[in-house]
Amino acid sequence: MTQKPALFGALLSALVPAIATAADPLQDPLHVRNISPVTGLVGLPAQRAATTTPSGTLQWTLHAAVASHYVSDRAGVEQLNLDGETQRLALELRYGLAEGWDVQLELPWLRQDGGALDGAIDGWHEFWGMPDNGRGDAPRDRIDYRYADPDLRFAVLDSGSGIGDGSLALQRRLYRDGGVEVAASLGYKFGSGDVDDFSGSGEGDVYAALRVAGSGDGALGWYGQAGYLRAGEIAELGPRQERDLWFAGAGLAWRLSPSWSLLGQLDAHAAPMDSALDALGGDAVMLSAGARWRFAPRWAVDVSLVEDIAVETAPDVIFQASLRYLGAGTP
Repeated sequence: MTQKPALFGALLSALVPAIATAADPLQDPLHVRNISPVTGLVGLPAQRAATTTPSGTLQWTLHAAVASHYVSDRAGVEQLNLDGETQRLALELRYGLAEGWDVQLELPWLRQDGGALDGAIDGWHEFWGMPDNGRGDAPRDRIDYRYADPDLRFAVLDSGSGIGDGSLALQRRLYRDGGVEVAASLGYKFGSGDVDDFSGSGEGDVYAALRVAGSGDGALGWYGQAGYLRAGEIAELGPRQERDLWFAGAGLAWRLSPSWSLLGQLDAHAAPMDSALDALGGDAVMLSAGARWRFAPRWAVDVSLVEDIAVETAPDVIFQASLRYLGAGTP
């Protein structure tokens, strides 16, 4: 678990000498969260730019994500079944408080249900001859989240939706020179969701993150973050819950034109539980690819796809889209 943060730190250090010019809105990170049913209870933050929002400027983004889950596994005394779909819609607001300072508020809504993606994913696996770990043999489009060991169990068998756990974060720019920007962020996740339907943990989390960004020749940008989260105690996860979690990420953004960019991104974090099952006890690594279109001076839209390259530690696939209003103070 300690090797991955060191790897990301080495990657970011290697990239720093290539910096020449500052990042721009087309090179902001993709908004990637692990919304696997159990991990999604914890307030691990998505990557964001080290650049702070201009003073007095309000920016907002509407993020949408749909994730399909299928895990059926057992190890020793543990048994797990995660079969269903998560839809997440979140409004993110950022406001520039002063030069180099901004505040960010995120208000999510979630739905857990059987979904409608199973048929399409089964067909994709069959077409390419890819292994599906038994997904094709399971009943389609049902919700069935269950875990049991001799001392702990939870189950979500009915669809449900509601307000998720909102979050508030303060970010301060620490350094900006020669195209490199470094910022620190402190955040708090509110317990506004309901753990009974897995819309949230209902508990507060606190995190701290260090973020860096820059670009090479003005067309190729890079960004990254690393941080620590202290999770609130979730009764449903009992003594198996891991409350001290690291998270890290890095990505590249290639600006093709004044309106278009392509993005590739890695996100990783510590496991939310002490478990022999990969889906609960394995450190997660997700690979994302997406495109951003700045279709008007202050507007942009993202589309992206997220895969669990550390298998079962995140959803099988996440389809994402974001609509961004960059704010009146944004060039």
